[in-house]
Amino acid sequence: ILARQGIRGLYKGTMVTLLRDVPASAVYFGGYEWIRRMFIPKGGSISDVGTAATLFAGGMAGVFNWIAVFPIDLVKSRLQTQPDTQPPKYTGTLDCMRKVVKAEGVAGLYRGTYSAPPWLCLSSCA
Repeated sequence: ILARQGIRGLYKGTMVTLLRDVPASAVYFGGYEWIRRMFIPKGGSISDVGTAATLFAGGMAGVFNWIAVFPIDLVKSRLQTQPDTQPPKYTGTLDCMRKVVKAEGVAGLYRGTYSAPPWLCLSSCA
């Protein structure tokens, strides 16, 4: 990477990763707290929420998180894996989004979404 792209090659996709991770964290933690609070027993407190409900809240928050940010993750992956050719296929985040939508429709931004929730739910429970 250094030989072909220089130091910038090591950081390819960093900005789009931040565009994904910042809102993803907000959706995850906000969703987790919202779902977990739904399980507070009447007259109880958050500490009364059981383990199963907490695991469920974490799993569902992971699914909501992924669905919310999947389009930007798809763009990030395409930018990071595009061949080192001149001119590049995508010149940036917005260019990539436009080209995906033009070629595949809006649904193209969600390609592969269906396969993520099962393992996301499991990995987010803990």
